[in-house]
Amino acid sequence: MGSVKDLVVIRKPTSKKAGTGKFVFSDRYSVFDYGEMPDKIDGKGSSLCIVSAYFFEMLEREGIETHYKGLLQKGKLKKLDEIDEPVNEMQVKLVRVLRPKKTKSSYDYSIFNKEKTNYLIPLEVIYRNVLPEGSSVFRRLESGELSPEALGLKQMPVPGEILERPIIDFSTKLEDGDRYIPIDEAKEISGLGERIDEVIEIVQKVNSIISDEVSKAGIVNEDGKIELALDDKGEIIIVDSVGTLDECRFRLDGIELSKEILRKHYRKTYWYKRLKVTKGTENWRKVLGSPPKLPEKLKNTVSNMYKAYCNEIIGMKLFDVPKLREIVKELRDLM
Repeated sequence: MGSVKDLVVIRKPTSKKAGTGKFVFSDRYSVFDYGEMPDKIDGKGSSLCIVSAYFFEMLEREGIETHYKGLLQKGKLKKLDEIDEPVNEMQVKLVRVLRPKKTKSSYDYSIFNKEKTNYLIPLEVIYRNVLPEGSSVFRRLESGELSPEALGLKQMPVPGEILERPIIDFSTKLEDGDRYIPIDEAKEISGLGERIDEVIEIVQKVNSIISDEVSKAGIVNEDGKIELALDDKGEIIIVDSVGTLDECRFRLDGIELSKEILRKHYRKTYWYKRLKVTKGTENWRKVLGSPPKLPEKLKNTVSNMYKAYCNEIIGMKLFDVPKLREIVKELRDLM
């Protein structure tokens, strides 16, 4: 079980053969690496499942391999154009999740230098087309962890800056807390070496496909995260989910369409002030305690945002909600 979706293993993967699994997308949500939050967002799971299927099918038509096998409606495997109601289950090919060994001071990733097939690459790859307010890039620039030159920029960026070319960022995936890492470390810990260039090329293509598709609805794709694996032939494939409001940060008519809306709400709370102090310490989630629940109006509007985005992108009205632009007006009033 993850913080937002559950995995049912139908057939376990081995080092030489892919397994089969089922994602059950829930209405749970997570922010700040905390894990499951106290509220449920109605329709979120089905929206994520369906939109991700839409983009997986599109990527495969463009020659990009994925772990997607199809949607499950009443136990039957179907493609997106065969469903007639919201579903929240997806069948996928499974790879092994190999974990780095935790040491006193860091993590030992040597296992990834020995394995060549059928494992989750221990990285999240982030593409950035815009640097919106709230982007982690600004925090990292301010702390000196990052320089404008490292981003290919001539000077310090400002919030909302549109980049001439996308930035590709790497972070760890299987540590207690995600941390951004330079490309040389990404090459080393993933076991990919120079194949990291192949990863970058694939992520750039995925970014372009998502950006072009959402732009048809007037949506700007500001940034997003991609997860990848090596399949049983050693080929790089896209896994997890793609093109959803949880994987991407989109903007429509000046309003952000993503979990950032929920993050902004929580940043105003005392709970978030405690999180900044405790996060990363031993048993920090237990020490921090449960977050407060969302206001009902915000929760319902965010629910409608997920549903309306799904309708807009797939071109089918699976959810009975207003148009996305109407939801955006409500979000503007709330924020």
